[in-house]
Amino acid sequence: MDPSDVTAALLRLTLGVTMLAHGYNHAWGGGRIAGTARWFGSIGMRPPMVHAVLATVTELGCGVLLLLGLLTPLAAGGVLGTVLVALITNHLRNGFFIFRPGEGYEYVLMICIVSAALGAVGGGRASLDNALGLTGHRWLGFVVCLVAGTGAATLTLVTSWRPQRPAPAAQG
Repeated sequence: MDPSDVTAALLRLTLGVTMLAHGYNHAWGGGRIAGTARWFGSIGMRPPMVHAVLATVTELGCGVLLLLGLLTPLAAGGVLGTVLVALITNHLRNGFFIFRPGEGYEYVLMICIVSAALGAVGGGRASLDNALGLTGHRWLGFVVCLVAGTGAATLTLVTSWRPQRPAPAAQG
C-alpha cells in the first residue's frame, strides 16, 4: 500500500468509528432517540423525532459504509450533510472553540473538511470500493460528496429548520 492508501484507510476508519459512536449515542445513550428528538426540537428542527431518527440512521449507516470502504464518496457526503446541519443550527453561533458555552464549531468544521477530503481520496486499496472496481474517479468522488452533502443539508435546513426568533425589544 502506498501513503495515499494509508491516508484513505485512516480517514475512513477514524470518521467511520466517530460517526458510529455518535449515532449509537443518539439511539441508545443518555436520553435515547426521545432525548435526541427533544434536543433537535430545542434548536428548531421540525418535526424533531423525524430528524432525530434520520440523523441517527445516517450516522450509523454512513459509519458502517466508511468502515467497509463501500460507496465512500456517498457515505462521506452523508456525514458532510449531517454535520453541516449541526454546524449551522447549533455550533456556528457559539464561536470557533469547542470549549465555549454551547460548543463552538471547530469539531464539526473538522469533520466537514475530513468528509470532503475523504470524498476526493476515496476508499483506498483496502476497501470494498477497490474490490468492486469503484475507484479512480477522485474528482467525481469529491463532487458526489459535495453535492450529496450540501444538497441534503440545504434541503433539510430550508424545509425543516425553524429557529426561535428573538422577542422584539420593548419600545419605551
